[in-house]
Amino acid sequence: MRVLDSMNPDRRLIYVAVFAIMGLSNAVIPILPELAALYHSTFGEFASSLLFSGYFLGALATMLPFGIMADRVGNLRFIGLGIILTAISGLIIFFSEDLWILIISRFMEGAACGAFFPAAFSTLSKCKDPGRCMGEFTFLFNAGLASGALISGLLADTYLKGAILIFTFIALLSIIPLFPRYKELINPNVEEEKTDLLPDSLQDHFKHSFSEVARLLNRQNSGIWLSSFLLNGAIGVLIAYYPDYSLEFLTKTQLGSAIASLYICAMVTSLLVGRFRIKEKVIIGIGLSFSALGAFFAIKYPFLGFSSLGGGSGIAMVGFALAVARMDAYRGLAMGFFNTTIYAGLSLLPIAAGFLTGFLSFEKIFAVNGFILAGALLLKD
Repeated sequence: MRVLDSMNPDRRLIYVAVFAIMGLSNAVIPILPELAALYHSTFGEFASSLLFSGYFLGALATMLPFGIMADRVGNLRFIGLGIILTAISGLIIFFSEDLWILIISRFMEGAACGAFFPAAFSTLSKCKDPGRCMGEFTFLFNAGLASGALISGLLADTYLKGAILIFTFIALLSIIPLFPRYKELINPNVEEEKTDLLPDSLQDHFKHSFSEVARLLNRQNSGIWLSSFLLNGAIGVLIAYYPDYSLEFLTKTQLGSAIASLYICAMVTSLLVGRFRIKEKVIIGIGLSFSALGAFFAIKYPFLGFSSLGGGSGIAMVGFALAVARMDAYRGLAMGFFNTTIYAGLSLLPIAAGFLTGFLSFEKIFAVNGFILAGALLLKD
């Protein structure tokens, strides 16, 4: 508590909010087959994939435009918007049983992340020690994901949506610190770098920002974007289809624990690597190596596989964030594009894998996953 008390208000709000937001987002994962059960005969495993990917599609659609707007109107507004939308979507998911309403709610939940993450990353990248801040943020990010999966798995047999209720309540509590700061939300004090160079109108600002996106896509940065896309896509495929794959050999508690081990290991490694002075390329290479091994191990050894995948991803994500923070670009724009690659992988690759389930076994799909991550090692430069 003393650590939180000594932080500035923005950093404290971000740390508390990211735990609630990610806990709620992952509370759905262990119970995907049950939530989609009424529609399983019509859509098969694809119903679970739609419910899983709706969240990431929402984040994918909003991450970049919200990151661009955060540069102009201030980060705090979008951090607050992300918290509020998360609480609303959680309430809808808790009370609804209709698949299409659940998918729309998951899309809204993803849009909440689209508002929150570029603004949060942009704020933290200006800390005195950005490596440590990024590591702490990634630690709490994964702590929320681990808690959501673990609590959902533990409560699934007694109260299917128990974890959703818990994290919706925490998200609602996260809104309270915004009330005393309503003046900042109405009239934000925007102190971004290069602010005086921003175009006057929002339309011109978007045009200018998309020209900056083209510059970010140059050959020098392409390895970072593609590696982030493939790493998160591989994680998404494994998480999306492991509940169906493991129905015959894992209980819900074991499944939730296995998935939670991914995030627990990511918590530990991200917190540790953020405190070392290591070049970003080295951090990314180490992370991708452990992630690739984990993708292969998960086929037969879920706990070992998810742990290795999580530990590697925690390392790699800190490396990616530091590399992006040092790019010569608007912070909100660069972080928005970085988060877009994350959610593009998490949303699009599971959907692509869904089309393969009709003629490839889960084991073969997961093996392809491992080869994709091994190939990402060649792109880190």
